[in-house]
Amino acid sequence: MRITVVGSGGWGTALALVLEENGHDVTLWSHRPEKAEELKRTRENPMLKGVRLPESLHLTADLNAAGESDVVVMVTPSYAVRETAAKLRGIVKPGTAIVSASKGIERGSSLRLSQVIDQELGGSCPVVVLSGPSHAEEVGRHIPTGVVAAAERLEHAELVQDLFMNPRFRVYTSNDPIGTEICAALKNVIALCAGCTDGMGCGDNTKALLMTRGLAEMARLGVALGGKKETFTGLAGVGDLIVTCCSMHSRNRRCGILIGQGKPVQQALDEIGAVVEGYYAAANARTLAQKAGVEMPIAQAAYEVLYEGRDPKLVVIDLMGRAKRSELEESWS
Repeated sequence: MRITVVGSGGWGTALALVLEENGHDVTLWSHRPEKAEELKRTRENPMLKGVRLPESLHLTADLNAAGESDVVVMVTPSYAVRETAAKLRGIVKPGTAIVSASKGIERGSSLRLSQVIDQELGGSCPVVVLSGPSHAEEVGRHIPTGVVAAAERLEHAELVQDLFMNPRFRVYTSNDPIGTEICAALKNVIALCAGCTDGMGCGDNTKALLMTRGLAEMARLGVALGGKKETFTGLAGVGDLIVTCCSMHSRNRRCGILIGQGKPVQQALDEIGAVVEGYYAAANARTLAQKAGVEMPIAQAAYEVLYEGRDPKLVVIDLMGRAKRSELEESWS
């Protein structure tokens, strides 16, 4: 198939390599012409050092390439999804499968990214969510990885499964795009918090507590919005949460470490030098929780640290001092 991958960051490049390896005719689009030219010249993405881009992989800064494609994979930062989808509106053919591989929630509208894409394309194309525990650095080096393709209609998810699946990149299908996208966005918030605990010198006990209770918050919100609780115990949920909270590949965790060490939030974001999706997701998660009437104390605490300048150490004290409650009696609905 002819496939255009829209977004030449580490994740977009890694996905383009998977598709190219599977024998598809793949074009990788860069937002900036100078970046496309650099990729052509070096045949290497600086975000995937040591991974060579094959000559058969087309590189361009012309979005019109998507008009000749059977499938378009969107891998832009969350804040650029609407703008990019709007540009694609007059380019992609109706019925073209769109794979949403970005992770986040749109600020202002609180829409999931697949909803943003669908809105901009006028419902003319099926949208499939691709998510799961998948560091680009490892996918680029052929390390075995498993992800989820989620769509309301299972045949659309199965199409994406067939496109991407190979002996080192396993794809499961799901009919729960809502839960899958909530997992994808909110795990970045929890990973930022996990990094903060690392930066403050807390131990494994603290991180296990944070991850487990963070997962409960993710599930409460996801189920309230129409997602399935089983999704949160699968690859898109606990799987992605583990890898994002525990790996130094995670920009969210690394940013959290710097904040936990006492650096101002903006300085920490600048030092990472790439998009830290959890920063944006923290504000969006708070808005979504308020709209849905769902209690999310960890997400609220993350917002206070990131946007209101609260000391993470004081936030931990507040969270640990919350009123007594039963774990098993808590409802996810």
